[in-house]
Amino acid sequence: MPTTLNQPADSDIFARVIAVDDPLPVSLARTVLDWKFPAKDLGRVRRLQAKNNAGTITEAERQLLESYVRVGQFVAVMQAKARLALKSRRGKA
Repeated sequence: MPTTLNQPADSDIFARVIAVDDPLPVSLARTVLDWKFPAKDLGRVRRLQAKNNAGTITEAERQLLESYVRVGQFVAVMQAKARLALKSRRGKA
């Protein structure tokens, strides 16, 4: 079944789940800011992107690349929330 344009992306759903008014605890916010892809995964993503750009990516590889993108979006949303939590704490000090 084809998806429709009004269906939320995974990252949109994650953003709503974590968009509660309570800020992250400082220790968790600092930990989240340290999250990053290991070098091995970054290399894999670069190779998949190159194959995608060249039009030689397989369906399985495309799905894997999309998974990396979704995880990256989730991490980015969490890190933005962490930065806001730390900024709001500094403003209250």
